[in-house]
Amino acid sequence: LQLLKMMEQRSVERNTVTFSAAISACEKGDKWEKGGNWMQALQLFNDMAPRKLELDTIAFNAAISACGRSGEWVKAAQLLGAMTQSTVEVTTMNFTAMISACEKG
Repeated sequence: LQLLKMMEQRSVERNTVTFSAAISACEKGDKWEKGGNWMQALQLFNDMAPRKLELDTIAFNAAISACGRSGEWVKAAQLLGAMTQSTVEVTTMNFTAMISACEKG
């Protein structure tokens, strides 16, 4: 996440790929901390649309996985629901992440 901040400070363009990577980093969290930082992952996800960044399958999946890993299956389900209401293609990867979220929740 420090790299994302450094990119902003140096006026380096941040895009869907960099935000998705940061969301995934939040999911992983500290290797000893179960579930990482799902709230920070959701904040990054929610920051994408106002920046006119595309919310794609990978970004949704990273956010769903971050919530799921923390046992926040309701949040993960809300994200999957939002995804089905959008024009983003829902893939097997997204359903697998949701199933994992339910398993941990």
